[in-house]
Amino acid sequence: MVTFVDTVTLHLRAGKGGNGCVSVRREKFKPLGGPDGGNGGDGGDVVLVGDPQVTTLLSYHHSPHRNGGNGGFGMGDLRAGAAGETLELPVPLGTVVKSVGGDVLHDMITPGERFVVAAGGRGGLGNAALASPKRKAPGFALLGTPGYEGSVVLELKTVADVALVGYPSAGKSSLIAAMSAARPKIADYPFTTLHPNLGVVQAGDSRYTVADVPGLIEGASEGKGLGLEFLRHVERCSALLHVLDCATLEPGRDPLSDLDVILAELAAYEVPEGQTPLLERPQLVALNKIDVPEARDLAEMVRPDIEARGFRVFEISTVSHEGLRPLSFALGELVDAHRAATAVEVPAERVVIRPKGAQAQFEIKVEGGTYGNIYRVLGEKPVRWVQQTDFQNEEAVGYLGDRLERLGVEDALFKAGATPGSTVVIGTGDNSVVFDWEPSIASTAELVGSPRGTDIRVGGSARRTTNERREQYHERMDAKAAARDELEAQRRASREGEE
Repeated sequence: MVTFVDTVTLHLRAGKGGNGCVSVRREKFKPLGGPDGGNGGDGGDVVLVGDPQVTTLLSYHHSPHRNGGNGGFGMGDLRAGAAGETLELPVPLGTVVKSVGGDVLHDMITPGERFVVAAGGRGGLGNAALASPKRKAPGFALLGTPGYEGSVVLELKTVADVALVGYPSAGKSSLIAAMSAARPKIADYPFTTLHPNLGVVQAGDSRYTVADVPGLIEGASEGKGLGLEFLRHVERCSALLHVLDCATLEPGRDPLSDLDVILAELAAYEVPEGQTPLLERPQLVALNKIDVPEARDLAEMVRPDIEARGFRVFEISTVSHEGLRPLSFALGELVDAHRAATAVEVPAERVVIRPKGAQAQFEIKVEGGTYGNIYRVLGEKPVRWVQQTDFQNEEAVGYLGDRLERLGVEDALFKAGATPGSTVVIGTGDNSVVFDWEPSIASTAELVGSPRGTDIRVGGSARRTTNERREQYHERMDAKAAARDELEAQRRASREGEE
């Protein structure tokens, strides 16, 4: 059964924004009291929260699909829809949020830190919010936009000050149990440790965290064993402690050869760009199990050779606790020195004001097609406006055309070489809209007296103009006069024939 997970792929879908409402106030003696449709509620976000009480991503391994709440629809009498429920996902400190492609999006290292990993959709405006002095009773409302839908990768990298590295069964778990209150699994067979263990050590005034990772063996960089898979938990550590087994019974092994193998495997591990390589960090060596007489003799024999390599060596026993106090204080000195060297003064937050018009709000890409060029309009506003438009409502489509014209899309299409009838696409993927472009005159939607919900520029109008009715009236009168003249001529001809 899986008990520890440090990498998981989350499939997220934020809440959809609620649609705005189309409503007209109706009161006694006021059959058309004006628009009163409320706005739709915003969709719920999906938020990651750094929680010190969470130590694994196991819950997300079993349930990787998480959804935010949808926003409620707007209602009449200016009642706004309820906002969608925000979904908060607690994650361990040290969790790195990445895209599926591997790009780092955020690093959760502070307790209580919040990161909106999937933003909810925006609620649509009701017709009351769309009313203006010229468009007094809009017959349409804006739709809610969909929230973010996609996948992210959560990768846990343990936040610890000191990492214990060494061969399996070297006594790393026993050491962390002897130095702290941690109680990891301890047994007399290799690979007892299947996931990192954390312990807090108090050495005088120094307080630091120690991490125990699964043991390394020769060839770990090529995929053997378990240790290299968990070396990501060593990346954040400021110091390394090599735990060497001086009482091993395996043939061909001794503390010096074990140290060489561990150093070679640490050198083969590539840390992220900008971090100090593992072998360039402060390192100490602990010769373990000196409670065994033969192990004590071996530790005294190899100690000069290890010190000659530049390492500070401690002889310890996790059973009798011999040498643990000096080791804990030495590790505390390394951690305090690292904290003092990396401590920087936090600059005061600067408020940066960026004008809204500093960047282009859309762009047009010309793509070749079988029947001519295709002009694709890309940009946050045009795509969002398309998502908010109810294309079953002519007035809503006309409102979209007015917004695009004010944004300058038509002028840009002219400059890009578009002609009447050209294929124009707004957006990409499933949310795109394709139409044949017809240049419009300056917006006059507010002055057009068409019924609510219609726009004569979109669907046309079957109503005859005054001139058309006058011409048709004269044509009918002329036809009647011609018919009377013809009938009178026939009567005269018949009379002349009788005479």
